[in-house]
Amino acid sequence: MRRVGRSQCFIWGSIAASLYTGAVNPDRDVNQLDVRIAPAHSDTAPADPDLRAALTGPDVKSASADPSTEVALAEPEVKARSLGVSDECVAEGCIDQYLWSMYERTHKVDTIKVQELIRVTVKKKGHTRTVTKTVTKLEDEDFTWKDPQAAQRAGMSLVEYVIGGMDRDFKVRLYHLCRALDDAGLAPGMTSGFRDDYRQSIASGNKAADDSSYHGGTRRGGFGHGLAADLVSVMGWTRSERWSSSESLWRWIDAHGQDFGIGRPYLDKDPPHVAPINGKEYTDHRGVNAKRVGL
Repeated sequence: MRRVGRSQCFIWGSIAASLYTGAVNPDRDVNQLDVRIAPAHSDTAPADPDLRAALTGPDVKSASADPSTEVALAEPEVKARSLGVSDECVAEGCIDQYLWSMYERTHKVDTIKVQELIRVTVKKKGHTRTVTKTVTKLEDEDFTWKDPQAAQRAGMSLVEYVIGGMDRDFKVRLYHLCRALDDAGLAPGMTSGFRDDYRQSIASGNKAADDSSYHGGTRRGGFGHGLAADLVSVMGWTRSERWSSSESLWRWIDAHGQDFGIGRPYLDKDPPHVAPINGKEYTDHRGVNAKRVGL
């Protein structure tokens, strides 16, 4: 009888252990299934038919060596604080880190106007002749390489060049503005910070003289005195979606930027460009608004 009792105890103990083990992880098979299907998300991302691999960010690689192959963009990181930036930035280094995260996550792509001369045949008063005509075309430009080249030329790291070259007080204002934009769900990104004369000389589109840019031209004080930045939204899978998000971001700056001492001097003539509203650039172009807020 004693042997039978011990055997029964062992059997019931084994059954209980098995039941307990099963209860600890009742979804273990489901978890394995989740692991197998999780990567499928990136394969279903919509691709912009007008956006080629050359126009994606530096961390996005084409799936093929064919430069015309369309690729789906990686989902943009829309919360800069997730990049390890403190929620309470006071020190300049922390502010620099946050602004750098804004810059680092942003596609450096723009649409520029290019003028081209073409020869056309026209007929006037019964006579045919060939004339030269100037036409303006819109082309996409990837300018990711420009800041690194300018930084190398200046003997600086990219973060030191782009962020370190900006005016300290302006960086504080810009930090608080971008944090508010981030909290509003507008996913701010920065395409340009400091620019020296060389960087300005290779800029495209409407721009100031090489030494006169408020981004940091020598006439404006040079390195450490940059008083301008270009802000866009990184939210969206495609160029058109990010443009729509950027328009919302710019409207928000127009409505609330004065609370942070920052505005858009040129409005839709240069939508991303922001500057201190008590600075010369802003007051020269929108002085009435600057006086209205008492700055």
